[in-house]
Amino acid sequence: MSGVVIVGAGLAAVRTAEQLRRNGFGDPITIVGAEEHPPYDRPPLSKQMLRGEVNDVALKPASFYDDNGITLRLGVPALGIDAAAHTVELADGQLLGYDQLVIATGLVPRRLPTLGDLAGICVLRSLDDCVALRDRATTVRRAVVIGAGFIGCEVAASLRGLGVQVTLVEPQAAPLAAVLGVQAGTLIARLHRDEGVAVRTGVAVDSIAGGEAVESVTLSDGSVVAADLVVVGIGSRPASDWLTGSDVEVADGVVCDAVGRTNAPDVWAIGDVASWRDATGTQIRVEHWSNVADQARTLVAAMLNLEAVVSPGVPYFWSDQYDVKIQCLGRPRADDTVHVVDDDGRRFLAYYERDGVLVAVVGAGIPEKVRTARAGIAARVAIAEVLQPV
Repeated sequence: MSGVVIVGAGLAAVRTAEQLRRNGFGDPITIVGAEEHPPYDRPPLSKQMLRGEVNDVALKPASFYDDNGITLRLGVPALGIDAAAHTVELADGQLLGYDQLVIATGLVPRRLPTLGDLAGICVLRSLDDCVALRDRATTVRRAVVIGAGFIGCEVAASLRGLGVQVTLVEPQAAPLAAVLGVQAGTLIARLHRDEGVAVRTGVAVDSIAGGEAVESVTLSDGSVVAADLVVVGIGSRPASDWLTGSDVEVADGVVCDAVGRTNAPDVWAIGDVASWRDATGTQIRVEHWSNVADQARTLVAAMLNLEAVVSPGVPYFWSDQYDVKIQCLGRPRADDTVHVVDDDGRRFLAYYERDGVLVAVVGAGIPEKVRTARAGIAARVAIAEVLQPV
């Protein structure tokens, strides 16, 4: 028996393998990963590991894979799928057969090709990226972080904690504006400015100059920022290029039904790379750590023909910046009406309204108030009930 092959060696792969074994699946499981490292946890890369507080971010000890009969094929990227033959082509030339295939390849960082290849221009997606950035951060004084999304904001906070002078550059009107809207983004910008970060919004990067290494960054308004380190954090895209030419449908990720099944027979997808259909028929790709466990339970139940409950749940994600945990429940949109109901100058709580209904809550440093909003978001309560509770 060929068993289950999982392409991608991150959290989604591990959760899928766990669920298969928990549900009594006894055939072989093989996890294929492009990196040399065993599956590891990515959120600490921009925080604790970058700051040097932890060195081990492995998701499981080596004994987990041995004890559960899970084979790791590491350092060997997958190059393509022959869905009719039920094989995966690997970079070492091997054709790996499968009975069921799970695509869990995650994301790849977007890059700015016009920036050149000077030393000191970094991205942060992988463990090796983190180690290289951490090593360089110990020798620099001034950094420019391009992009004020979650990764950019977390990297800026971590570098600032290491004593580096940081300029955070964001073309939009505020950090995280595309995700949380300008109002909440402005409050997050305030947090960074209070910590000494120079937050430059409404401008883009025009060019980077230097000899062999970065020396300065010129912005679109003509201003020049001295820097010996540049971190590009302009977002990521699904790691699905390797599927080009296969029968698997791709459109902003691998297109799946409500349980992770693709259009190709016996091929599934999970995690950041996967676009699942929700209850309204909309394709949604969720790039958050907490989503993966729910998806794994649903996908494995469907794969093994067990009774599967497809629950929309309430999406949850968080971001640690300085001593503040920023949490979000629901699916906020930048055009939602935002009600800031609690703000002490550093911590805040905001409710998101759409069509008169509570759709999301964002809190910074107020975890208990965020948690209490979960039931209201799930029930789609009227915003008036939240703002003026009985």
